[in-house]
Amino acid sequence: MVDMTTTGAAGRDAFAAWLAVLVDTLDEPNLGGDEVAARVHLSRFHLDRVVSAIAGETAAALRRRVLLERAAHRLATSPDTGVVDVAVEAGYGSHEAFTRAFRRAYGRTPSAWRERPGILRLEGASGVHFTPPSGIRLPAQQRVTAMDLLQSMVAHHVWLTGRIADEASRLTDAQLDEPIVVGIDDDPDPSTLRTLVSRLVGQMAMWNARMAGEDYDWSLEERESMTSARRRLADAAPVFVGHVREAVEQGRLDDVFVDAECDPPRTCTYGAMVAHVLTFAAHRRTLAVRALDHHGVGALGWGDPIDWVDAPAATR
Repeated sequence: MVDMTTTGAAGRDAFAAWLAVLVDTLDEPNLGGDEVAARVHLSRFHLDRVVSAIAGETAAALRRRVLLERAAHRLATSPDTGVVDVAVEAGYGSHEAFTRAFRRAYGRTPSAWRERPGILRLEGASGVHFTPPSGIRLPAQQRVTAMDLLQSMVAHHVWLTGRIADEASRLTDAQLDEPIVVGIDDDPDPSTLRTLVSRLVGQMAMWNARMAGEDYDWSLEERESMTSARRRLADAAPVFVGHVREAVEQGRLDDVFVDAECDPPRTCTYGAMVAHVLTFAAHRRTLAVRALDHHGVGALGWGDPIDWVDAPAATR
């Protein structure tokens, strides 16, 4: 982790200047250490001392790691770019040298990673990482906590509600009073209680698969029985909850992974994934409990979490 207290103001200024050069020269992977140092008006020896003292790793090691992280992102999100081209962009003179370095860093070959991408961030003492699509991320001054995530979700709710009200104010009375046919991107229209339950379970199983770099079998949701859905829930829920708990406890809600199932593939943090799941799950849960109520099963009411959250854990 970067420790800006390990050197004086001049050293901190030099490190900041070097980071700016690092960002500006990502597309010059073969730039030599002497030339990089010259751009911040220091000798290579002095620059290495400053970077090592503050970042805990040499300037060359940090630069190589960031370029490898960018290469991993390129492999996952640019399927039409050849591995050799990615290797050259990362500063490697041959496919073989790139493959060796990539395997040491990510535990598999570039081609295997492209098929099953995962977490982009490599371990590094500095905490400086490549941030898609083309930047550098410095260590957060304050780690993302569960409370931060909750507050962000509440703030998003307030913002989105305001925008909805603003846009609705532009409509006519007839438009405002028109019945809504409910549906979202990956649900049939109209939804059924069967498809809602299957998707609620499948959403967790799908994200488990994506975080593991595996494919999700969508056919499981075709006319799924409630016996099957309950069985899949028993398998998927503990794994999903474990992912969230681990990310919270280890301060990794801002860790980035690649969702290769999207077209084109996209990057996502654990925190954003949790917010996404809870948002769309809330929609489906509300539809499902109202469908149950329509059929005479009213015990769940609106599925409001307020009483559940406040209840002692032993009574849930």
